[in-house]
Amino acid sequence: MSPETRSENGLCRVGVQPITSGPVVLEVLMVVGVLLLPVPAFVVGAGGLLRRTGRSSIDVRADRIEFGLLVTGRALSLLLVLALSGITLLSCIGGLVKGLTVPSLVYVFFVADLLIAVLVLLTFGRLDRRRARRPATPARR
Repeated sequence: MSPETRSENGLCRVGVQPITSGPVVLEVLMVVGVLLLPVPAFVVGAGGLLRRTGRSSIDVRADRIEFGLLVTGRALSLLLVLALSGITLLSCIGGLVKGLTVPSLVYVFFVADLLIAVLVLLTFGRLDRRRARRPATPARR
């Protein structure tokens, strides 16, 4: 750069503002947070969408209705995680690329996304690890 195109601080061209570090760091942390928790929760939760819990009732019709409601609730929560993650990632990455500020509602979406992802991971997103049975001790005869 030629000396006449530099601003007073010597770092930026005339008319170009430096990047504010606070919002940029926050947006990068939001992108990393979404990629570390809600996206894996969506993947693991999609695997456990149709998994039965092992409970069953005597009435077959009631069991089908209960399972249908369970799958519907799981599917809605996964769709909500997908939508909130997409909105958060799109807003943060777009704001970083274009140099725009992120709307304040995106922060609310980010927190809601994290909370629903934790809900998915703790309920139907868990890996199905069966407890090992203790070996039976042979009885003395």
